[in-house]
Amino acid sequence: MKILVRNLARTTTEEQVTELFEEYGTVQWCKLVMDKATGKSKGFGFVEMPKPGEAKVAVKNLNARSVDGNKIRVKKAEDNTDKASN
Repeated sequence: MKILVRNLARTTTEEQVTELFEEYGTVQWCKLVMDKATGKSKGFGFVEMPKPGEAKVAVKNLNARSVDGNKIRVKKAEDNTDKASN
């Protein structure tokens, strides 16, 4: 299950986000979205967890958690394939 993580501090790293989610299960990958001009985080990213049960528990427990001084927002990522075919 692909998970969207928003409102991350610009200083939060992919390693930190991965560690957060690994508390709840296996993380396949984690990717923060970076600003091409500055090379710094844009404050959001995605996490892929292969087991839906673990992913749902992670979303429930990590949404609104304070990380590096920011209250992060965590939810299932929308599937863009439906929108592209319209």
